[in-house]
Amino acid sequence: MRSVHGFPLSLVALSLLASTTDAQVDDRLKLEDCVVPGTQIQARCGRYTVFENRDARSGRTIDLNIIVLPAQNGDPLPDPVFYLTGGPGLAATKVAAGQRRAWYGDKRDIVLVDQRGTGKSNGLDCAVVSDKNDLQGYLDPAFRVEVFEPCRHELEKIADLTQYTTPIAMDDLNEVRGALGYDKINLRGGSYGTRAALVYMRRHPETVRTAILNGVAPIAFRNPLYHAYEAQRALELTFEECAADEACHAAFPNLQQEFDAIISRLDAEAARVPFTDEGTGAVELEMTRYAFAEALRTTLYYMPGARNVPLLIHKAYEGDYEFFVDIGMQSNRGIVDILQFGMLLSVTCPEDLARIDPDEIPALTAGTFMRDDRVRNQLAACAVWPEGLVSDDYGEPVSVDVPTLVLSGTNDPVTSVRWGEEAASHLPNSLHVIAPGAHGVGGPCITFIQAQFLDTASVENIDAACVAEMTLPPFRTQ
Repeated sequence: MRSVHGFPLSLVALSLLASTTDAQVDDRLKLEDCVVPGTQIQARCGRYTVFENRDARSGRTIDLNIIVLPAQNGDPLPDPVFYLTGGPGLAATKVAAGQRRAWYGDKRDIVLVDQRGTGKSNGLDCAVVSDKNDLQGYLDPAFRVEVFEPCRHELEKIADLTQYTTPIAMDDLNEVRGALGYDKINLRGGSYGTRAALVYMRRHPETVRTAILNGVAPIAFRNPLYHAYEAQRALELTFEECAADEACHAAFPNLQQEFDAIISRLDAEAARVPFTDEGTGAVELEMTRYAFAEALRTTLYYMPGARNVPLLIHKAYEGDYEFFVDIGMQSNRGIVDILQFGMLLSVTCPEDLARIDPDEIPALTAGTFMRDDRVRNQLAACAVWPEGLVSDDYGEPVSVDVPTLVLSGTNDPVTSVRWGEEAASHLPNSLHVIAPGAHGVGGPCITFIQAQFLDTASVENIDAACVAEMTLPPFRTQ
């Protein structure tokens, strides 16, 4: 595709054509040169307008917020990368700065569209922490009926909360693709973004050149039914690896026993933790067993932070919860502050929790350090939230012939290897690469593998031998 100043010719042509011959198109798509807020990144920013109720094609509209990062070599290939973010509830345009540095941005445009209900696309936010200086709020359960019931009533003033499911949003995305003039696109998603990509592939396979799915949440993954089970598996793996590591075992020879003692203590009584924060100063926080478990789970998400876990447990066992709160608070904040929880419920209530049989919960949570708190809390929140409609066959696995690279981390505490296997087993044109890492794998080897795949649009003859040389970061012992 030819380009003008680094932008696809189709974007420029479409804009000029719309302004002169097609007022309707011009009214729906608006793009202009911009600098990404908070950066020096030159881009194209704007919006594309869709009906909130796509079936009715009338009534309230949503302006989908868009950033197009032009290929840095000035001559883009015709198939851009559409990046789909996690959550659900994270706005894609929030990661524009990181995407500008992405390895695939040299030869391809990168398109970021805030999914309906996120960011500036009629964001559906519920303040699970009402004040960013309320540190206790970051330790308390996020899914509380007393938060979501009034939030529902407020958001219903600006949105039909049943119209924000993934299938509807992926039809939006396909419409944006067409409006921007792209015939084929490459999907790249992580975490919930993999679910979104799979739904898009099922609904619009003819438009997808390739898909890269990192940390896969397939249709079979009913969020958050498996959170406790997966987090327990990742913790036990951490214990095993620490025991096999000379330095970690020498520093923490009784890690399992210390962890069990902490849980017993917190079951009996919440800990009072003196804590000093740059913004709020000295405070005293309450560390319940639930708060401890959830902060531990989120700490396991990413490397190298997950390698702090043995030290965190040991210090907590010795009565020093402040170090745990410091690390855990960073993890919790990193998730809570970026997600728009109203959108999260509008997606997960009909697509995931409606498919959970309460009788399944005990078998998947008994004996885990998280127990059944999270899934039951989220079920209670969904009980006061309007439930969108999804098709009767929504729970069927996605099986399309799109070339797909599936990436899984060995130590992922939420979308473990088995979920990558589940997704790949139904995708006949896929390759599943398992690499040392947690929730989303990366590094030079993974980039090398992805670049081969994106260049060739084929899973054949991919050289993935470098994975055997990858290692996890060392454990922190002091």
